[in-house]
Amino acid sequence: MLTLHVAERSPGTAVLADGASIAAVGPYEELAAAHPAARVRRWPGILTPGLLNPYGPELLEATYHPDPREADRLGTAPIGGERARALFRADPSRLGASARRGVQRLLAHGTVAVAGELRARPVVDAVRRAGLAVGHRPPTLPGPPSLSPTPLILLPPLAPGAPARFAIFDVTDRGALVTRGAGTCVATVINGKLVYRAR
Repeated sequence: MLTLHVAERSPGTAVLADGASIAAVGPYEELAAAHPAARVRRWPGILTPGLLNPYGPELLEATYHPDPREADRLGTAPIGGERARALFRADPSRLGASARRGVQRLLAHGTVAVAGELRARPVVDAVRRAGLAVGHRPPTLPGPPSLSPTPLILLPPLAPGAPARFAIFDVTDRGALVTRGAGTCVATVINGKLVYRAR
């Protein structure tokens, strides 16, 4: 099924997805006219190639992402350091569930790829099931581990034949994305599937 994604602030870079691949990238009017049967998804903000988060191991293997049912005891914010290690030591099965919740947080920040050597099988499985690409770490990391690292690392431009992997951010332009960060994500698409949508 063809799906045409267009963001109101970047109509010149609409994306026509054919299943898991990109069929075309270009002005919305041209793609809509050439493919009138395509389902159209309209978004606020801008459509970008999506983000690479270089902190895969730090965010998914060394950080505990609490279950909402644990909020009264552990809060809702990610837990790192010795406290996370203690939680994993006390119950090793927590790692897989934490990684799945961590992946969901990454998707909610427009992340479509992670970098860093993932060693724990439950984490590797969570990343693979979500469809996140695994890339190389940049030679210089952009600061402390974060769901919205500074600076943000955008993937290469979208192109026909490439995987349908991109994100939409509710900002006016890329400068505003840099200023406001990846928390402005409204949708993330991986392999043509909408894997995150803001409520």
